[in-house]
Amino acid sequence: MKRFSTLAVAAAWLGAAGGALAQAVPAQPEQTFSVVANDSIAARDYLVAAAHPLAVEVGRDVLAAGGSAADAAIAVQFMLNLVEPQSSGIGGGAFALYWDASEGRLTSFDGREKAPMAAGPDYFLKEDGTPMGFWEAVIGGRSVGVPGTLKLLETLHAKHGRTPWADLVEPAIRQAEQGFQISLRMASSIADAQERGLADFAEARGYFFTETGAPKPAGTVLKNPAFARTLRLIAAHGSAPFYEGAIAGDIVAAVRGAANPGMLTLEDMAAYEVVERAPVCVEYRAHDVCGMGPPSSGGLTVGQILGMLENFEMGDAPTVGGYHLFIEASRLAYADRGLYMADSDFVRMPTEGLIDPLYLDSRAALIETDQAMETAAPGTPPFREGMLLAPDTQAERPGTTHFVIVDRHGDMVSMTTTIETGFGSRVMTGGFLLNNELTDFSFVPMVDGKPVANRVEPGKRPRSSMAPTVVLRDGAPVMLTGSPGGARIIPYVALSLIGVIDWGLDPQAAIDMGHVTNLNGPTDLEEGTGAAEMAAELEAMGHEVRISNLNSGLHVVTIGPEGMLGAADGRREGSVAGE
Repeated sequence: MKRFSTLAVAAAWLGAAGGALAQAVPAQPEQTFSVVANDSIAARDYLVAAAHPLAVEVGRDVLAAGGSAADAAIAVQFMLNLVEPQSSGIGGGAFALYWDASEGRLTSFDGREKAPMAAGPDYFLKEDGTPMGFWEAVIGGRSVGVPGTLKLLETLHAKHGRTPWADLVEPAIRQAEQGFQISLRMASSIADAQERGLADFAEARGYFFTETGAPKPAGTVLKNPAFARTLRLIAAHGSAPFYEGAIAGDIVAAVRGAANPGMLTLEDMAAYEVVERAPVCVEYRAHDVCGMGPPSSGGLTVGQILGMLENFEMGDAPTVGGYHLFIEASRLAYADRGLYMADSDFVRMPTEGLIDPLYLDSRAALIETDQAMETAAPGTPPFREGMLLAPDTQAERPGTTHFVIVDRHGDMVSMTTTIETGFGSRVMTGGFLLNNELTDFSFVPMVDGKPVANRVEPGKRPRSSMAPTVVLRDGAPVMLTGSPGGARIIPYVALSLIGVIDWGLDPQAAIDMGHVTNLNGPTDLEEGTGAAEMAAELEAMGHEVRISNLNSGLHVVTIGPEGMLGAADGRREGSVAGE
């Protein structure tokens, strides 16, 4: 296999290593926060890393009592729904990679939302045939797909649970009734969403705003009795009320009765199923990097980036040259993503061809080690017979969360969950927000007479960038990673993998690196970090550079003979705990 050397230009890369750095939260650009310089946490028996300390606490309690990684994931997600409602919850969807230690088997679970059966390719077209504006489509019932997160949690419990279901729901019920303090980040998100329709919906307005209409500030104790009632039904009866009973009826009524109404029906809710799929795996430096396949583009696009970089020597530390190669591989991968990737249950995708080693070698040969390319064109992978498609450039928004869990039995989960944009559709019922996941579809179904792979179709799942990842070496897990971040999830995750595998960084150091992203356009360098310091050198190579807020929420665990190391992203409120 051919290899090329990176340019030997060193740069300062560990953005948080020397102290706190100013960062902006995407939902509130005018607010700045600090990247907290944390240390990786060591553990031998179990470990959980998630986006809020209360979620980590309940996950740790489940693991300490002998529960499985699946059990802890259930408790963590219900708590995140309560304390981080802008990012995820039972009104949205999720992907999970699960390692079953007893079988030595890795599988993935697809809990992505689905389009109503009444929806068609013209779903987001106006009467004159032009596409709706993004926010015009988001706000209200039209953007809501059939939620999948709760059914995924129930599926995980049926296959891998050890703790009674009701016991896993109880901590969130208790917290909803007692209340929790609104965090600084959540308060900022509420204030920003006020300008994007959150206060236009009665239930959301009553929950997130004061009687005078002001966003509730950080430190406010927020109780959610409506969510507690919803959870009591779920604790007693599982997902049945949600998909076929009273909660389903409330969801359908809220969607169809909202401004900008949707087409969701009770039949759509009752027909929802989680799909267990084989993960997508790519070999990289003697590791098998495994991620989520279609309808997510995450596993394939991360795999393509790494598969191309397999042809190059990345060195044993971050350099400008190494990041140039990462940028160029990202361009090429995103070009293929836009043309080929969608729900493979509806679109004949060249999944195997996109990660075929010979194809990735041919794509890597397009990369110059000292010169940026123009906008990349899609390639021609094998196994694409009969395909005549147009590219899709629909972006995803970062209303998402991620967590990683390892239990004392050796089971592990890497799970990414979402309601799409922060606060989703703004439609709230039963104390939880409903997703706006259908806006992840292409609004334009045809381009120049060619269909867009990610167009709306009845019962179809929209393309995602979520990339929960499990890395194996010699058939056993050695690393779990994942992040929120919309379409930038892919480079966030890929960079964390390179940091650990190529550069030997521990999880926290890999997370703390300044981000560099390219979605086949300009190159974004994370403001306030060492990444921004290489702007001039990259511009000299021909890159169009922007200094940007890149607010990831990575959670990373590495597993070795001496135990585990876990870390949470200091750009958000995440934490990690273990024993």
